[in-house]
Amino acid sequence: QVQLVESGGGLVQTGGSLSVSCAASGRTLSVRYMAWFRQAPGKVREFVATINWNGGHAFYADSVKGRFNISRDIDKNTVYLKMGGLKPEDTAVYYCAAQSNTANGYEFWGQGTQVTVSS
Repeated sequence: QVQLVESGGGLVQTGGSLSVSCAASGRTLSVRYMAWFRQAPGKVREFVATINWNGGHAFYADSVKGRFNISRDIDKNTVYLKMGGLKPEDTAVYYCAAQSNTANGYEFWGQGTQVTVSS
């Protein structure tokens, strides 16, 4: 099992920046990918960004490409999402997720952290 705890988030004005982080614990050696997803009110959860835990290769949703940056600190077992150029449509609960090296999808999820962008 891998436990994920998000922190950060909050309220920011349009055009501002905000960072969220996710600390992993438990069987972290089994983690292959970590990712951020988000869910806005009344909408389905959507993919935001993912990073290969060992190689550091990242991939982004088109909606955030060029504005968001995902990174990880292996020593701290933490993944970060730095968000810039925020828009009201970025308002959502942001969830951290982890995929182990034996799974085909993200099987571990954090509790989520709220990000609100005011217009």
